[in-house]
Amino acid sequence: MRPRIILFLIAIVLAVCSCRSDFETVASTGDLEFSKDTIYLDTVFSNIGSSTYRLKVYNKSKNDITIPSISLGKGLNSKYRMSVDGMQGTEGKIFNNVDLLAKDSLYIFIETTANIADANPTDFLYTDQIQFDSGENLQNVELVTLIQDAVFLYPNRFADGTTETLPIGNEKIDGFYLDENDPVNGNELEFTNDKPYVIYGYAAIPSNKTATFEAGTRVHFHANSGLIVANKASIQVNGALSTTDKLENEVIFEGDRLEPNFSNVPGQWGTIWLTDGNTNNTIKNLTIKNATIGLLIQNNDGTTVSIKNTQIYNSANYGILAQTANINAENVVINNAGQASLACTYGGNYKFSHCTFNNNWNSSQQVAVFISNNITGAIPEARDLTAATFNNCIIYGSYSNEMILNKKSEATFEYQFNHCLIKFDNVSNPFTTNLNYQFTTDTAHYNGIILNKDPKFLSVPQHKLNIDATSSAFAKGNSVYLIPLDILGTTRTLPPDLGAYQSKAFPK
Repeated sequence: MRPRIILFLIAIVLAVCSCRSDFETVASTGDLEFSKDTIYLDTVFSNIGSSTYRLKVYNKSKNDITIPSISLGKGLNSKYRMSVDGMQGTEGKIFNNVDLLAKDSLYIFIETTANIADANPTDFLYTDQIQFDSGENLQNVELVTLIQDAVFLYPNRFADGTTETLPIGNEKIDGFYLDENDPVNGNELEFTNDKPYVIYGYAAIPSNKTATFEAGTRVHFHANSGLIVANKASIQVNGALSTTDKLENEVIFEGDRLEPNFSNVPGQWGTIWLTDGNTNNTIKNLTIKNATIGLLIQNNDGTTVSIKNTQIYNSANYGILAQTANINAENVVINNAGQASLACTYGGNYKFSHCTFNNNWNSSQQVAVFISNNITGAIPEARDLTAATFNNCIIYGSYSNEMILNKKSEATFEYQFNHCLIKFDNVSNPFTTNLNYQFTTDTAHYNGIILNKDPKFLSVPQHKLNIDATSSAFAKGNSVYLIPLDILGTTRTLPPDLGAYQSKAFPK
């Protein structure tokens, strides 16, 4: 009898389940609720797809409902597209009879690819709406996107499907040479502030040519992209002081993801690479954000790379990586890098005045400043470091030692730190007896050093390395090394503050 009873009970359960009303729905009555009433899809470039944005739709009633339609207001002509709980609908634009259980919700994911011609010509906004149902039950969620026109620079794609490449040693990378007589863009060596630029792959400046960037230019690099300065080529970045927080006269190099979530993501693109034999380079009022290496400078031809009033933030590896280079830098700020904010390696000649190097990368392997006259695996392994001079600078960060001097005796290793604030805990670290770090007794290499004192930056996470009168760097500089104006164009007082910023009272 027992098996028969079990079979009987199973039959009753199945009968009850078959009578459930889970999927017996009623029509929606226009009482849906939404996580947002307007979705702002952040700025996109013309014809470049956006990130995906999410809308949550709630049925807070006691009834299982069917939404007769979920569609874009512009129908199949809309530049938006969406999926509804994983369904693609008709071309991602129209969905019919969507069920939503009582006290439940569904997700809609929205993205767009639009052209500047699709936008409102007065404000460059492209708009539409998601419409739920129709007639008296119609509910809308607005969609808004700012579209930015741009000049697009990219490698040619050939008929056989291959892409233009550049030779780098024995390797090839996706890239192209900038053309001063391009049939579409005109002179690609002259970057203006008329429109932003978007670069795919590595754009190379040919030998014996100069690329200029006028004040206010914006350049956006796609992933694995960057700029190469070839042998005998030059780069001239002609940024200027700005009067507002929009940095209207600054030249800015950054990635091509404009959404706020990407504003501080390191390693979004490659580097600005001054290759062996580059010449006569000047950089002023440039901001570099979220690169793998901000500036990679190799063995310029004996001329000096001049870098002034420049900021480099959130580099995945290095802010500046110099190898056998000649650099003269004033009012440079580098904040956060995976390995070193500044690395001067394989010898060279370097002078940094009123610069701020900070590194708060979450790693015990990072430093703010790394100086070396050698490179692993190179032949010859060591080269002369004829000078590494730091005047009125700040070298700081979150790690106990924020400076490393790496010396090989086979080559010259000359360094000098004059009136600098340096974070270096020489009490509890293994460099205690190292002759390169005798900050108080080695007057041939160190003068006026402030050791392990907090400069009290305004906000390291926001890259505001300004100081005020409470800073340990306040009025500790030497006027012999004075750069009269700070990075913001403010006149320095005497004695000058250390670092790139003249002190001022912080807002409360």
